[in-house]
Amino acid sequence: VVEVGSHTDSRGGKAFNQNLSDLRSKSVVEYLNQKGIKTSRMIAVGYGETRLLNDCEDGVDCTERKHAKNRRTEFKFY
Repeated sequence: VVEVGSHTDSRGGKAFNQNLSDLRSKSVVEYLNQKGIKTSRMIAVGYGETRLLNDCEDGVDCTERKHAKNRRTEFKFY
């Protein structure tokens, strides 16, 4: 089983970012399903802006490069 966990940067509202990451992870699951991986073997999880990789949280001035680091999809294999 693979967890497909998607993340956003901190720009935008928390609810918007949560929804965006949910949609992003579901999109990745759909893509992988089209490539032959059964959806029953994948779990789509949206983390929104809850697991930032750096200090670019709300109110912190960051470069685009730093924000980009937080926009990602990670895979965990169980």
